[in-house]
Amino acid sequence: MTLPVPPNGPLANPDLLRALLGHDAVLPLTGQAADKLAYFAQALGTTPDAAEADADLPRPAVLIHAAREVAGYYGRLSAGTVAGRMPMILARAASKATAAESPAPATIRSATSADRVDVVSREASHEGHFLTQTFELRHPGFRGGMSDILRREVFVATDAAIVLPYDPLRDRVLLVEQFRMGPFGRGDPYPWVLEPVAGRVDAGETPDACARRECVEEAHLTLHGIEHVSSHYCTPGCSTEMFHCYVGLCDLPELARGLGGLETENEDIRTHVLSFEAGMDLVRTGEANIGPMILLFLWLERERARLRGAA
Repeated sequence: MTLPVPPNGPLANPDLLRALLGHDAVLPLTGQAADKLAYFAQALGTTPDAAEADADLPRPAVLIHAAREVAGYYGRLSAGTVAGRMPMILARAASKATAAESPAPATIRSATSADRVDVVSREASHEGHFLTQTFELRHPGFRGGMSDILRREVFVATDAAIVLPYDPLRDRVLLVEQFRMGPFGRGDPYPWVLEPVAGRVDAGETPDACARRECVEEAHLTLHGIEHVSSHYCTPGCSTEMFHCYVGLCDLPELARGLGGLETENEDIRTHVLSFEAGMDLVRTGEANIGPMILLFLWLERERARLRGAA
């Protein structure tokens, strides 16, 4: 079988083919190499030929990271099963690509690069909608030399956009409330939590565009301005997840509860419009027990006069 892949097309990117096939690929692709590329293309929801002309394919760096994950499923999962996971696979791949392209400054912290870490082995310890990987590795130490071999697990997550909607004219905020597995799994007797609006940053989507989209989906709310507060790791000891936090400027004419979320994503969301002071009371009493919400309220407390003056 010969797969006609133009040598200048996105699916013929040499780095992508190496990630997918495990070796340098020679065109035209035949045999198992052709099957692997077809498998990847089917999981993407397109044929190889159609993909070459598809301007909506993710950028090459994202495809390369996605191919590395998909290659591990070849021969074990059907292309249809992988296709169902592809939005998460591409979102994880986009997170990896973005991490490589725009790291935070290293002025006080060590500028030792990740390629100095010696990866002895890496395996997927859980593969589903979510992904967990187990590494055996050595890393450079502050006293010189390399560490002993360490065995570490990491939850391979996507980037997330988190936005606190704020009406500077009326001095009101909107919070969402929903059942959360984290508190439930910890044994919290009240696993329904108050949060800012939040959601996964999809491949090809910027964090601020995700923040705006999630406000529409979760709260039927259109932002007319957005302020970036921070981009930070939420749990760097065990998760790759990066939070992009915003305050979103909007109109909140009524103090009320409402319902939101997408039924197609099984979202069961209640919305709350509160005065800023009522929101700060949640921080003071501890009812606000979600880290990004506390961060955003403290930032808003500092910047509130500026935002209200410009309203």
